[in-house]
Amino acid sequence: MKKTIILGIVLSVFFNLKTFAQENRPITTATPFLLIAADARAAGLADQGVATSADAFNQQWNPAKSVFLRQSQNVGVNYTPYLSSLVNDIFLGNINYSYRINERSAMSASFRYFSLGDIEFRQNADDPGLSQKPNEFTFDLSYSLKLSETFSMAVAGRYLRSDLRLQTEDAADATAAGSFGVDIAGFYQSDEIAYDSFNGRWRAGFNISNIGPKIKYDDAGQENFIPTNFKVGAAFDFIFDEYNKITPSIEFNKLLVPTPQDFDGDGDIDAEDAQEYQDISSFGAIFSSWGDAPDGFSEELKEITWSLGAEYMYRDVFAFRAGYFNESEEKGARKFVSMGAGFKYSSIGIDISYLFSTSSVRSPLENTLRFGLTFNFGDEYYD
Repeated sequence: MKKTIILGIVLSVFFNLKTFAQENRPITTATPFLLIAADARAAGLADQGVATSADAFNQQWNPAKSVFLRQSQNVGVNYTPYLSSLVNDIFLGNINYSYRINERSAMSASFRYFSLGDIEFRQNADDPGLSQKPNEFTFDLSYSLKLSETFSMAVAGRYLRSDLRLQTEDAADATAAGSFGVDIAGFYQSDEIAYDSFNGRWRAGFNISNIGPKIKYDDAGQENFIPTNFKVGAAFDFIFDEYNKITPSIEFNKLLVPTPQDFDGDGDIDAEDAQEYQDISSFGAIFSSWGDAPDGFSEELKEITWSLGAEYMYRDVFAFRAGYFNESEEKGARKFVSMGAGFKYSSIGIDISYLFSTSSVRSPLENTLRFGLTFNFGDEYYD
């Protein structure tokens, strides 16, 4: 009998490690690795990046920030171990490149790769086993443009490839699933403002990411929403002098994916309900997801995650960061405190971060030290 093995558990393990009652209705998607913070600076700020100052890792959080980069060329490389307390070969790797074309425009590219390590598949106890390396990756390009001296917008295109199907003798035709996504982002950064005892600068940003068609792993199988996502945030620089700066920030996030529900009202989410759920278009879900929760507005609010962060910078050389992330117990229960630090010498920057889970659901990234490197060179701009 023909068998096709799909690592369905991997699609939900990232954010749903707890068995929820049906009425909790957590939202799951394909390629959830797209929502993992892929750089150490954002991870140290509790997964914030939509309204923080521009850096080499803008592409995931807000590509519109790239036109505010200080230098014309910026490279970022980051490595994140995953489930490091259990295995040592699952990781998320990320490389970014941004080029500021002139004072008004910039282009960026990034490659994100998620490896699930070596998995040994056996049909039975006597099977010698088949070792495979399922993985997922994305490649994207963006263009950002200043519409004024303080506001920019960007559009990004992304190719997604999810190779989670294990090749077996009974499934010789197993192939990877693919899709594409589009991001639309905006970023505001004010001029430096003089207050009574300090100077300040406002920032705000938004990003609607991964707008695109569903992923299908099998011709006869179900379609899976990709993690279309809305993020909005704000930050403020307290510039006390030329040496000291503190930046508190806040962000809100919502998946633009339908809430699983009992469409026929029989008290159970069955196959018919699942089929009706699949019939919702990925584009239509962007709008319907704001009001489709069965328990109404109160449940919609539970689907919004929020985070607080703060970054202290000394002489633009040393940075210390901290943040707190919160998600409803009924929608995934991700709650954690993060800490991070950064050091910059000449054109090279080093960032690290660490996460402490505060939820009853242990985070796969708990006790994980993330590392990032940045290289900034080329012409300088002063916005």
